[in-house]
Amino acid sequence: MADPRLRQLTIKTGVVKRLTKEKSVCEKEVVTEQKRLERFKGEGADEHVLNKQQEVISECFMMLPDTLRRLKKELEALEKFLLDEEELKETKEYETALQVVNDAKEVLAKTD
Repeated sequence: MADPRLRQLTIKTGVVKRLTKEKSVCEKEVVTEQKRLERFKGEGADEHVLNKQQEVISECFMMLPDTLRRLKKELEALEKFLLDEEELKETKEYETALQVVNDAKEVLAKTD
């Protein structure tokens, strides 16, 4: 990987891939914590426990907009990089980046 552009491409691809996964994990965590809250309610848990669980859910919700904002920003940067460096099209890193872009767009489409 002598070309520094390939290194940049690999880094940018990794960032988008990580943020895509982070967004999915945050969404799953919200669902999990909501189920846990319902279970606590069904078991007649203490009011303090219910309030704490509601706080956990609120924190999960607060993480989503920031993760979404960062994902959109980094995805845009990666797409611009791919357009600017089209001569790298024949590389494995370029193909990987295109796949990560498509995956991120699918995740974002589910949000809208």
